[in-house]
Amino acid sequence: MAAGEGSRLRPLTEHWPKPVLPIDGKPVIATLLRELVAAGCTDVHVVTGHLAEQVEELIGDGAAFGLRVMYVRQPQADGSADAVRRALDAGAEPPFLVLGADTVFTPGDVGRFAAAAAGADGGLAVRREPPPTPGHRGAVRIEVGRVRRVLDGDPANPLAAAPLWLLGPALVPFLAGLGGPPFELAEAVQRAIDAGLAIAGVEIGKTRDLTRPVDLVKENFPYLGSA
Repeated sequence: MAAGEGSRLRPLTEHWPKPVLPIDGKPVIATLLRELVAAGCTDVHVVTGHLAEQVEELIGDGAAFGLRVMYVRQPQADGSADAVRRALDAGAEPPFLVLGADTVFTPGDVGRFAAAAAGADGGLAVRREPPPTPGHRGAVRIEVGRVRRVLDGDPANPLAAAPLWLLGPALVPFLAGLGGPPFELAEAVQRAIDAGLAIAGVEIGKTRDLTRPVDLVKENFPYLGSA
């Protein structure tokens, strides 16, 4: 999912889409695509929207990454579930991974998540760092390896949702009839859980992203924060 505007990163994202901005000197989406290759993926649908041409020019047909890349446009920021529905309409076949193209994962975590969630109706990754933040990163309740609440109100819960899901065929019907816009995967997954589907909750390591303009400096020049 590479369609978002990244409004908290303005004015940077008035000129560059968030997925092409760097962490460790490399475009975030390029790092993410290499992680998908390492996880064994061969085909990727990239959902673009805001400044889509820049994302598409950077990635091309995916050959430079060892992937086959297809593009899907999301004209408006209508949410993560809408992005997934558009990918399905363009030919994506579940089960598949869904990722936010603005996040760098601990190396190997995408593959470890895919392996751990395999066999379940779906999966959701959680992390302790960064932690849950009201209005930004929701806490997720996990019991015995299964997600029970996608949005958990317990302030003591240290597990925050990460933008990494596994979507199996049984989850697809729950993408319809959501409240919105925006139409969000969190609601679809919770409806699936309430209906009895098994959604694996998999803890991964630290994730990194760019939330505010100062993060561009912090995530590319870490030595500036050293004494």
